[in-house]
Amino acid sequence: SSLGVASGKLLKKMFVGARDSKKMSEKKREEVFAKIKTAQKEKIVRYIVLQESAKVIDTKGISWAIKNCIKKGLKKLAVDPRQTLVLLDGSLKAPAEFTHQKTIIKGDDKEIVISLASICAKVTRDVYMKKLAKKYPHYGLEVHKGYGTRKHREAMAKYGVSTVHRRSFCKKLV
Repeated sequence: SSLGVASGKLLKKMFVGARDSKKMSEKKREEVFAKIKTAQKEKIVRYIVLQESAKVIDTKGISWAIKNCIKKGLKKLAVDPRQTLVLLDGSLKAPAEFTHQKTIIKGDDKEIVISLASICAKVTRDVYMKKLAKKYPHYGLEVHKGYGTRKHREAMAKYGVSTVHRRSFCKKLV
């Protein structure tokens, strides 16, 4: 997820309680995401969420997929690489032309912009998983959202791996 913003101080005031999406309840994430969408309509923030298919991830790798989404997201946001500060979580990197970039370990819990991007990505993925659950009802995707829980692994063992599963993440089952 990519997020273009006005100011970190403004965002902290607007999105009180926003933090690492994994540490928030689903309800709270959805509330904050609704506020983010409103802020985008009001031109306070700009965001885009991109996903790669399971096939691309299995073919080119998760690292390539993440780098490609960062590159595409920054391009779609149409920001000037020389004038844009890019804040990234963990060990991620933006394309080299973005000379002002900073990687922050546990950034999704330390930096409001990264927290909001994390929330956008998580809520969007959860909506996608709920949609997939209608097409693939045996897997319980609407509950565990595709994470490798015991119930999800049991469903894959029983029903096999679907076309939306990342086979490279299911080596013991494939």
